Amino acid sequence: MITLAMECATQTVGIAFLEEKKVLAELYLDVGGGHAEVLLPALEKLFLLTGLTMERIDLLVCTTGPGSFTGVRIGVSTIKGLALATGKPIVGVSTLEALAVNVFPSRRLICPLLDARKNQVYAGLYRAGPDSLPEAVAPDRLTDIGFLVKTLAGEEVDFVGEAAVLYQKRIFEEGARGSALRSCRGGRLNASAVGLIGLHRYQNGRSEDPLTFSPSYLRPLGTP
Repeated sequence: MITLAMECATQTVGIAFLEEKKVLAELYLDVGGGHAEVLLPALEKLFLLTGLTMERIDLLVCTTGPGSFTGVRIGVSTIKGLALATGKPIVGVSTLEALAVNVFPSRRLICPLLDARKNQVYAGLYRAGPDSLPEAVAPDRLTDIGFLVKTLAGEEVDFVGEAAVLYQKRIFEEGARGSALRSCRGGRLNASAVGLIGLHRYQNGRSEDPLTFSPSYLRPLGTP
């Protein structure tokens, strides 16, 4: 089975082709938000470089959010369009779930963070599952960084993502009363991680209806 995975929920664009769990090719571009201009030309280039065609793709996977409203919308609409045009199955993956893979292997609680501005973050809570993929401990959420850290006092936590670096000082200050050993690190979003999670989900009988496939922003549209 060959999977096409896309990721453009932040300031980057990622595309990967996987044959089962083997990564055949992966493209990562820091575009600073120009997703619409980059995504389809990048996909066409990767098809050209690998010799693959859309006919050979068996599964379509992309991040559904949270993240940049524009980036998430473009990624979801692109995958949705491909699924409707070709009849290929489609799977959506949380941006935070894919980000959690950067910490593997870890026995700690994993808290991927994306900046939502105004001291707020998009946060997830995951642990490493038996299949070496993230398992959600709680639903992804939009929350205040200080409140989040206080709720995790006493836990051993690996914070990961752009917001983990941005709020690193605050995380350690707020968590100083806890006894946990914590670490903060960055980590880019890899389309290959998105593909691995999506493949695992599909092999366990989970897929999306392309007609109703939609983003998961966590913050209402129009909210500053």
